[in-house]
Amino acid sequence: MINDDTYSLTTRGVRVTVRSFFLTDQSEPDDGRFVWAYRVWIENLGDETVQLLKRTWEITDATGHTERVHGPGVIGEQPVLQPGQRHEYTSGTPLRTPSGFMVGSYHMVVAETGEPFDVAIPAFSLDSPHQSGRVH
Repeated sequence: MINDDTYSLTTRGVRVTVRSFFLTDQSEPDDGRFVWAYRVWIENLGDETVQLLKRTWEITDATGHTERVHGPGVIGEQPVLQPGQRHEYTSGTPLRTPSGFMVGSYHMVVAETGEPFDVAIPAFSLDSPHQSGRVH
């Protein structure tokens, strides 16, 4: 499912793939409210069982305003991924501008040893039909 609107990055055997979708029905452009959903696939391509404990996001709008979001797990879960397993989830974010981007990291541990490591989430565009051309 890799195409122009899908972003993927592998760190230490964990591949993160993201695809964003503009939500026209939840957005109110005249009020400066633009909403996106994003679908994330986290795949364990390595040979160790890993667990996602926390996440950190940086969400930047078209004016350069950045909001940092940090918290436990993803959508209330702290998934454990054995080698070859994949976890998928969908979440969303609003912006005050018709475009922006997100980037982040998952803070994980090796299940057997407790060794912590970070997995990069690739930067991905939040583009809406309300902007003049694709800017990201």
